[in-house]
Amino acid sequence: RLPSWLKTEIPVGGNYARIKNDLRGLKLHTVCEEARCPNIGDCWGGGEDATATATIMLMGDECTRGCRFCSVKTNRAPAALDPNEPEHTAEAISRWGLDYVVLTSVDRDDLPDGGADHFGQTVELIKQKAPQILVECLTGDFRGNLDGVRRVALSGLDVYAHNIETVENLQAVVRDRRANFRQSLSVLEHAKSVRPSLVTKTSMMLGLGELDSEVLQAMKDLRGVGVDVITFGQYMRPTKKHMKVVEYVEPAKFDHWGAVAKDLGFKYVASGPLVRSSYKAGEFYIKNILRGEKEAKTANT
Repeated sequence: RLPSWLKTEIPVGGNYARIKNDLRGLKLHTVCEEARCPNIGDCWGGGEDATATATIMLMGDECTRGCRFCSVKTNRAPAALDPNEPEHTAEAISRWGLDYVVLTSVDRDDLPDGGADHFGQTVELIKQKAPQILVECLTGDFRGNLDGVRRVALSGLDVYAHNIETVENLQAVVRDRRANFRQSLSVLEHAKSVRPSLVTKTSMMLGLGELDSEVLQAMKDLRGVGVDVITFGQYMRPTKKHMKVVEYVEPAKFDHWGAVAKDLGFKYVASGPLVRSSYKAGEFYIKNILRGEKEAKTANT
């Protein structure tokens, strides 16, 4: 049985229903639904701070990889990209009244650029139609192709996210064999080197059997390549076909890792059992990073 701290309420609310209806009409997918996120009502509805956030999954709902923690469907030969998707996505987002949008995707190893240009086009169109909306891209590793990373990093987005998922020692057990820790670090490092002002972000699941020393080393490695933001959440087994949960990590342990991350110099940390990579992304970005930078500029004038 799930511990009490992992139980959430059923989504309700007008904004939630409106976004869900729009998604069906435009044939768009969200990782919020595909990955069965427990916070969907809170993020889509805007939560207590009314900062509405949605995570759109581009390039279809079939992934060329098969990570053992993920409930997204796998297909070695997914359908061709919809050339109208960037325009449809930008149009929908511009009318939803969102403050912040996260664009992510399935892995598309079948495409020469891994879908990097599709990402870039979507960001550019969103910024044309609704320049006030903050855009985060949560990308795959593009098979280590740094040209793909560069295309997305220079598209006009506000946050470049790529998830390492777990500690280095568990990568082969948790992720698809085409992914690895060092390759993921290189993605985050290159995004920052291409555009130093870009906020970079990653996420780790806990409860997979990781050691404390391994979590600490992963954080040090991430800070070594300039990663600004990290989130920690509990691994939840989507179905019985997926890898088992090794441990339900106590909330106090998440608090501990949050404090350690701040001591290591991360600009922002979200750490808790129900936290997911894109959880209330808008709140943290608007409140913590943008306000902090504005205050710094004011102090220097």
